[in-house]
Amino acid sequence: MRISTSTFYNDSVASMNQLQVNIAQTTQQLATGRKILSPADDPAAAARAAELTQTDAANTQFGSNRIAATNVLSLADGILQSVTNLILDAKDVSTAASNGLLSAASRKSMAIDIQGRLEELLGLANSTDGTGNFIFAGAQGKVKPFADTAAGVVYQGDDVQRKVQAATGRQIPITDSGADIFMRVRNGNGTFNVAPGTANAGDSTIKQGVVTDAALYDGHDYQIHFTSANTYDINDVTTGLPVLAGNTYVSGQAVSFNGIQFEIKGTPALNDTFDVTPSRNQSIFETLTKLVATLNAPAVAVSGPTNASYRQGLSDAFNSLEQGLNVVLGTRATMGARLRELDALNVTGDDLGIQYKATLSKIQDTDYNKAISDLTQQQMVLTAAQKSFSQVSQMSLFDYL
Repeated sequence: MRISTSTFYNDSVASMNQLQVNIAQTTQQLATGRKILSPADDPAAAARAAELTQTDAANTQFGSNRIAATNVLSLADGILQSVTNLILDAKDVSTAASNGLLSAASRKSMAIDIQGRLEELLGLANSTDGTGNFIFAGAQGKVKPFADTAAGVVYQGDDVQRKVQAATGRQIPITDSGADIFMRVRNGNGTFNVAPGTANAGDSTIKQGVVTDAALYDGHDYQIHFTSANTYDINDVTTGLPVLAGNTYVSGQAVSFNGIQFEIKGTPALNDTFDVTPSRNQSIFETLTKLVATLNAPAVAVSGPTNASYRQGLSDAFNSLEQGLNVVLGTRATMGARLRELDALNVTGDDLGIQYKATLSKIQDTDYNKAISDLTQQQMVLTAAQKSFSQVSQMSLFDYL
């Protein structure tokens, strides 16, 4: 087969041009550290690299979200630690105030202390994070959650938890409703509450009791009515029907009916009453306010209704503070669980990041040993091709004549 001179020239030039393109590409791979310089180099690998890059970027963002979530939760837990200490201190005051030898001045000093604790609690409940958002306002981060009004402290936030995307398919709450923590604290024992009548004339108090059989407790309102200093009736206020009549009263002896039990101590007077009602929400702010009022009450007598009211107020405050403490500790327990999960997700996220980067490196990073070897070989082939072309192109039939 005859090969024309023009064909020879065209093929040779095309071949050398391609070799130069290959050398330029290999040189660029060495310079950039990337073996895929454009999707056309390896469409499948380029698509896989783009997918991995996007996945790795999302994983990195999840890591940033987890750091932000950890910061907010840690800050909130630190604040609730201060609230925990505040409640424990208030409980200590309510216990110390029950000492019958305390002077009016000592009680007044205790009242001032609790009033300061109340103001401190309001400040803690209105704490903000590093971005100026109120931590306990629910989703209303820019709304001050608690306001001190003439009617008492009110909640102005909502019950929506702010969440962050901590991983694919996993959102973690970073805030809790301030209403759940500070306002919705069940009084009494959390199921029912006992309280003396407002017009009692005797020297007796009632102790918060327990549910002995939940199946028998119906959640009705009940009233214990003393028909004498030694006998009492129990009536169902909800239905208007009597429950027990003519019971003999013994101070400190358990009173039991319909699955609940409590104690009454002291000397009741004729027609004294005690009420049993389902527990209701009583904020920690209200509890501290009532404790201040109890400590600021007029001089406490050694016995009688004034003394009974004082002792009852301290007992109720102690029990309500205990309920508030349980709520705060329960919230902190859930925060701790979320922080542990974030730690676990951080470990997993770090491992995934390493895997994504390693796989991406295999796909798109230059293998320098191979690239240098290829470049050397390409340069040798180009040099040989150029020399061969130069020699062949100078050949002529006249050289052999």
